[in-house]
Amino acid sequence: MHKLIATGLGIGYIRKGGGTVAAIVCCGIWYLAQSVHYPFFAPILITIGITAVGIWSANVVEEQWGKDSYRVVIDEIAGMCLSLLFIPINEKSLLAGLVLFRLFDIAKPFGIRKLEKLRGGWGVMFDDLLAGLYANLILQGALALSIL
Repeated sequence: MHKLIATGLGIGYIRKGGGTVAAIVCCGIWYLAQSVHYPFFAPILITIGITAVGIWSANVVEEQWGKDSYRVVIDEIAGMCLSLLFIPINEKSLLAGLVLFRLFDIAKPFGIRKLEKLRGGWGVMFDDLLAGLYANLILQGALALSIL
């Protein structure tokens, strides 16, 4: 179960670019989900749930796969979810969110790399969550300036 969760239902087994594929799939799900009528707080609960289960699963699989294995992509899914919270979903915002999130996730500026050093699943998840927060803040700024 933990391997299935940590790999984003198997996406993490893609050797190169698994994190990007996981983020793209997450964007696709958010795009499709906009046609479903759900309470306004559902995306928040989903993001928190993915994060909590991700920390747990990353802790478990770390014992077998080592620290922050390429196979673990649940962190990219949680970070991408955070990137898109409170953002109107359309093709432009999804693309901007994806590019910003992956940029912050790969480059790891502004304290992101420091969070990566936390123990176990906390370090696996929190660096991507901070990358997602940075992406979200820039998207919110773009919305306020009517760029998106």
